[in-house]
Amino acid sequence: MASDPEEFLARANKDLMGGLDTSVPHSARIWNYWLGGKDNFDVDQQAGDQYARLFPGIFDLAQAERAFLGRTIRYLVTEAGVRQFLDVGTGLPTEDNTHQVAQTLAPDSRILYVDNDPLVLAHAHALLVSTPEGATDYIDADMRDPDRILAQAISLLDFDQPVALLFMGVLGHVTDNAEAQAIVSRLTGALAPGSYLALNDGVDTDEAFNRAQQRYDDTGAVPYRLRSPEQIEQFFAGLQVIEPGIVPIPLWRPDLGHPGVPQAMDAVGGVGKKP
Repeated sequence: MASDPEEFLARANKDLMGGLDTSVPHSARIWNYWLGGKDNFDVDQQAGDQYARLFPGIFDLAQAERAFLGRTIRYLVTEAGVRQFLDVGTGLPTEDNTHQVAQTLAPDSRILYVDNDPLVLAHAHALLVSTPEGATDYIDADMRDPDRILAQAISLLDFDQPVALLFMGVLGHVTDNAEAQAIVSRLTGALAPGSYLALNDGVDTDEAFNRAQQRYDDTGAVPYRLRSPEQIEQFFAGLQVIEPGIVPIPLWRPDLGHPGVPQAMDAVGGVGKKP
């Protein structure tokens, strides 16, 4: 682990620049921008602002997804007793990442992040630091290759014990619905009984959101598919869905005393337990 994360990131970003086309917006950097982060370029900010002009709710949605992540992890740690997390599609680290929330509540938690983006992996190497009692690691793997994920995950996670599998706003990168369903099914199928799936994603119920996404896809960036709420629910087939169900993400076990987040949100999510 680098002793100086900022120095490591500066060196890593310089090395990566030779292999990245910074004239094309990058989804992880745009999401970082929407969350108020600094790991993005002008092209990402411009794409993010253009998206917001068509769908102004995107900034609120980004914040709501981050809050949903925190609430689901708190539930999984404090109520479900989970101590192992497989977070697929890491994205750029910001605040309140999976390991930070889980290990604050249970320092012995073990978190494995999965991504195949060199920019994300460079930041993960510098910033995803574990507590001494637990473990935090990442693997370079594509979510489209669940067998590779499982083969590498056994180095950190015990699949004879419950694991929480997380897909937080990432499955739209798998545009074929049958393939996305197969990925989730393969990974949940490998987990022990008593494991959980926590998932959220944007939905196609708002024409402004659909237009903004199509305009983004037309820039040449990696496309993202918005699915129907019914398609999101299908990811939980065979699982015991935890109350309040698959709902707009601000309505999933909302924090008291945190008003201001719109209750109507073009993203749904939930948590399901494997019998």
